[in-house]
Amino acid sequence: MQKNLHPSVIKFKEFVKNRPELIKEVRNGNTTWQELYEDWYLLGEEDNRWETIGVNASPSVEKEDEKKGDWISTILGTVQKMDPNQIQHYINSLSQALGAIQGVISQFQGSQPRQATPKIEPKHPFSFRKD
Repeated sequence: MQKNLHPSVIKFKEFVKNRPELIKEVRNGNTTWQELYEDWYLLGEEDNRWETIGVNASPSVEKEDEKKGDWISTILGTVQKMDPNQIQHYINSLSQALGAIQGVISQFQGSQPRQATPKIEPKHPFSFRKD
């Protein structure tokens, strides 16, 4: 079922299988298969570019971990600096505001005309009388 591929494409596939960091680069969107193939075809397998691809991927992962760690430390630092009495005051204010909003909503719901109670109809729609 596999199409007959050009021998250079087959060699490129083997080259990529030996270097999984190339697959990561393409999946991360840093490059395309076309660009990699062209560089491989023009520069060859022994070029220094192939060693730098795997090295460039590692620091970016470490930077993402550092950003996550910075975010968590920022939140923890903020929580530690908060005054518990001030937090309680804000929570009470928020609770009062929500209560006021609920009151307004209930007033609007109460002012809508209620549906009339359905009339009870007789069980038999036609009344037949005996003569």
